[in-house]
Amino acid sequence: MEYEGLVIRPPSEADSLILQASLGCSHNRCTFCPTYKGRRFRIKDLEAIKAEIDEAAAYGPFRKVFLADGDALIIPQPKLKAILEYLQEKIPGLRRVGIYGNAKSILRKSVEDLKELKDRKLGIVYLGVETGDEELLRKIQKGATFDQMVAAGRRVKEAGITLSVTVLLGLAGAEPGKARQHALETARVLSAIDPDFASALTLMVVPGTPLYEEMRAGRFQVPSPFQLLEELGTMIANTNFSRCYFTSNHASNYLPIKARMPRDKDAVVRLIQQVVSSHDSSRLRPEFLRGL
Repeated sequence: MEYEGLVIRPPSEADSLILQASLGCSHNRCTFCPTYKGRRFRIKDLEAIKAEIDEAAAYGPFRKVFLADGDALIIPQPKLKAILEYLQEKIPGLRRVGIYGNAKSILRKSVEDLKELKDRKLGIVYLGVETGDEELLRKIQKGATFDQMVAAGRRVKEAGITLSVTVLLGLAGAEPGKARQHALETARVLSAIDPDFASALTLMVVPGTPLYEEMRAGRFQVPSPFQLLEELGTMIANTNFSRCYFTSNHASNYLPIKARMPRDKDAVVRLIQQVVSSHDSSRLRPEFLRGL
């Protein structure tokens, strides 16, 4: 297998075969993201992808495959179908394929297109929503509006594909009014999408990103750990999920949360309020254990 550059995958794909079908991210403008800066996006040649599948098949069986890099769903439909079909042919016992998608790449495909991919074992799409705040979406150059995020998420669900979304705590900075707006609007977008899985990560500002330069210039301040937890509590308290597994247990987070929503919502909000009220740092993940 040939991997180029930094290859990332969702935590839930830890035991998956990672197949790098594309390189980089088709958008690659988000001000907070360092992952693919300085790299040109491209889609790998189909024959090269098939050769890598042939190589990987010898080390199987694999139950799950994840198609990298940052937005492999942007691959044109005929080619993506061919990749999925070849995976089924060469990897016995394959149960499902996962993929990152942004709002643009999802909305370029119809429900029927997505159903075709589902029929070829595309089982989960990971969508980075980050925030529901329209002004903040523009500021971080996410490339999608609130309505587009909702339309994209709902389209995946309509096709019968599992949807996992991520949002980002701290993205609005330390100013209380803006942080609360971010939390409330993010709760609103999550409720409107109603995903199967939702995860809240915590912002870590990385050198080399536009957001880092804003912070150096004094135009952005990262909230304190307890401010971040207050933001998380506000967000969860204002969500309305029909059925969602919500987590905030990524290495970036200060307080690990796993919850079945809506069943566990009140208990989780009470826990967060207790931790915030106590200001007991011993209950938080230490800085040296946090990571991207």
